[in-house]
Amino acid sequence: MYGGDIYAGHNRTKKTPVPQVAAERDLVVEDAASGFCGAVVGFDRSYDGEFVKLEDGRGAVRLFALREAAFLIDGKPVTLVRPKATAPEPPTRSASGSTRVEGLRARVARGSRIWVEGVHDAALVERVWGHDLRVEGVVVEHLEGLDNLGARLTEFGPGPGARVGVLVDHLVTGSKESQLTTGLGPHVLVTGHPFIDVWQAVRPAAVGIEAWPTVPRGEDWKTGICRRLGWGTPQEGWRRVYNAVDSFRDLEAPLIGAVERLIDFVTEPE
Repeated sequence: MYGGDIYAGHNRTKKTPVPQVAAERDLVVEDAASGFCGAVVGFDRSYDGEFVKLEDGRGAVRLFALREAAFLIDGKPVTLVRPKATAPEPPTRSASGSTRVEGLRARVARGSRIWVEGVHDAALVERVWGHDLRVEGVVVEHLEGLDNLGARLTEFGPGPGARVGVLVDHLVTGSKESQLTTGLGPHVLVTGHPFIDVWQAVRPAAVGIEAWPTVPRGEDWKTGICRRLGWGTPQEGWRRVYNAVDSFRDLEAPLIGAVERLIDFVTEPE
């Protein structure tokens, strides 16, 4: 007469779980008990629980307790829950590691300048520090060779508010470069790196090699590098080097430090 399991029917009486919905601002819901329909505009908390604020189309605002299955969305019951707090996004960093200024409009150029030896030096400085330089209003110019430094300084006339920072390749004790960059006055700062060429200031791993090859004195360094690495012409080699640099992490520390000191020098208040 009572064949089978007389309790089997209990499985059919279990309630379907009511979905939880984050009560994001402007979400439109209906209070199931009163029929009040409005958009989420905030929350409130009191000794007897947490409440959501709903605003209807006429601007009326009412509080409703955040209870299970207390609201309807498209006629279906839901349980509103307070949205999880999101961690603030970290400041966006520029290629140099500084905080990026969003919506930047380049500042009017200062009277001070940064000079570099050649086009490749200028391009790498712009690639990594371009954002910082526009924030500070600093112009980078290339000398087309360090031998032109003396004549350019005479023409420029460094002084208060018109400082010159000079970035030099292969700046080591006893080199020609060190002799050309001494005794230039208080309004000129020379910094540099020990590498033969600014290419070598790019970390080998960034360009996919274990180390920069050694090129004997008397042989053009860029031509020798490209020949030993199978990079084709110096123009093709430069494209490899330039495209390998995305940020300061792709550069050697001596170049990073040298450029940072120059930026500080030409932007420091008199």
